[in-house]
Amino acid sequence: MPVEHQAITDTHFQFPLQTGFYRGKVRDVYTLDNWLVVIATDRISAFDHILPRAIPYKGQVLNQVAAHFLEATRDIVPNWLLSTPDPNVAIGYRCEPIRLEMVIRGYLAGHAWRVYQSGRRELCGVPLPAGMRENDPFPTPIITPATKADEGHDEDISKADILQRGIVSAAEYKQLEHYTYALFERGTSMAAERGLILVDTKYEFGKRDGQIYLIDEIHTPDSSRYFYADGYTQRQERGERQQQLSKEFVREWLMMHGFQGLDDQIMPMMSDDIVQTISERYIELYERVTGKAFIKSNNGPIRDRIYNNTLETLRLLQKTH
Repeated sequence: MPVEHQAITDTHFQFPLQTGFYRGKVRDVYTLDNWLVVIATDRISAFDHILPRAIPYKGQVLNQVAAHFLEATRDIVPNWLLSTPDPNVAIGYRCEPIRLEMVIRGYLAGHAWRVYQSGRRELCGVPLPAGMRENDPFPTPIITPATKADEGHDEDISKADILQRGIVSAAEYKQLEHYTYALFERGTSMAAERGLILVDTKYEFGKRDGQIYLIDEIHTPDSSRYFYADGYTQRQERGERQQQLSKEFVREWLMMHGFQGLDDQIMPMMSDDIVQTISERYIELYERVTGKAFIKSNNGPIRDRIYNNTLETLRLLQKTH
């Protein structure tokens, strides 16, 4: 039996009062008047491409990690989440998305390092200090926004261009900056309690009734990069690779097999072993970042379970809201 027999790749539900449906890279999003039902599937993406095989329990990990941190940051910024009726499902307020990703970086890693390695010393209008090595900390965290694309690549953008294009007002951008720094500080503190370093992450925001809300996932392996704190300094001094707890290992595996999402490149085949390894790494991340044991949701056919749990909660919401 394939290793992904417990994985869900897509959904095709019809909920009462449903007005719309959108399939993202990894999530299926159902619109119901004032609410969203967001189902975290086990699809996995990298370099803005969906990989050919699903990863068992990945959706559950993403959904439950995001809920964990959304609950832990409600005192900083209001967020969209109302309920998690199923391990793979979140229900919350429908907000008008702000077409930005507020990317914040505490360390020179990933995309920022690739830009730096190319010789550039500026990212999104932010100057990058000279003489840095991969995975060195920045003197203070930097915000390097990206435009939010429905399809294809998100693009780096400077604060000046954001304001010039009128994506948000100057006052709104100031509020987004404030929320981004505060959320990253909270995430950094929570990571440190778990023996981790929050390296970089992204936040997405929307508006509801004129107020800014935090939307989407936060501090998950799809939106964040973590290092193990133990041994970080020694590895850095020796010029060794850092131990990461993130999705970067998936990107590295693809690059090793000649794929970075370019038009002339062919997606490599994924063996059962690599699918199983990715699943185990996601579960490890869940347990490490939350401090909770991961309980695999094996109770019955996945789609039936998701639909029934979601429908029951929607009926309760309709009675109380």
